[in-house]
Amino acid sequence: MTTAWRGAAFPVQVRVLAARSLRTAFGDRRLVFFGLLQPVVLLLLFSQVFDGIGTLPGLAGYHGYINFLMPATLINIAMTTAMSSGAGLLGEVYTGFLGRLRSLPISLFSVLVARTLADAARLAVQLVATLVAGMLFLGFRPGGGFAGVTAALLLALVVGWGLSWIFVAISTWVRKPETMQAVSFIAMFPLMFGSSAYLPVDTMPVWVRVLSLLNPVTYAIDATRALALGRPVGSALAAALGLALVTAALGGALAARNFRRPS
Repeated sequence: MTTAWRGAAFPVQVRVLAARSLRTAFGDRRLVFFGLLQPVVLLLLFSQVFDGIGTLPGLAGYHGYINFLMPATLINIAMTTAMSSGAGLLGEVYTGFLGRLRSLPISLFSVLVARTLADAARLAVQLVATLVAGMLFLGFRPGGGFAGVTAALLLALVVGWGLSWIFVAISTWVRKPETMQAVSFIAMFPLMFGSSAYLPVDTMPVWVRVLSLLNPVTYAIDATRALALGRPVGSALAAALGLALVTAALGGALAARNFRRPS
């Protein structure tokens, strides 16, 4: 009488699959280099193009536009990396890797958890690299000290992890890379530019201001900015953390339901 193979425990499945994703992400030196270079180039571009508005009311108190922009860039990097989580999962569908996993005695939800955790680790490297580049080359001066900067990085990491579940859920729904890209950009750009990332909310037209105040990314940016610069956080931190957790729960539930469908 033979005993059926039950597979490894759930934490072991997550660890093995996350390690595989990390080897793939960091195994190509060129991919690592350009992955780290991209957010630095975007930070350099936006900081120089909009540098002249740093003296406007609402921005002058930051003593340089880079101090206003840098914390928002951390959240924008988190959003971009979250979007790539969905693209990466969809890519594994087309390579046949996920099809092979379906034939094994493992939890399919472990595949999703491993993907989001591996991308969170990749995001952490990007955030630290961009922050260091901003401090060394662009004159970013965090008034919150080491503790404030660390808290800001951790918040951006949690926000990125929460958002990654939404894009993973999208990837389990759309099935085609072209559709995934279109849906992701439609979701990302209004959230990014319709927030307090590049200008204070008070300087915006009324209708844009209303949309910005309804934008959950605004609270994440405000909290990250306050932590990094040593300013009062208020209710923004609790709102950002709460929204990140709700996003993760909602995205995780949708992704798990869709992922059970046959490919």
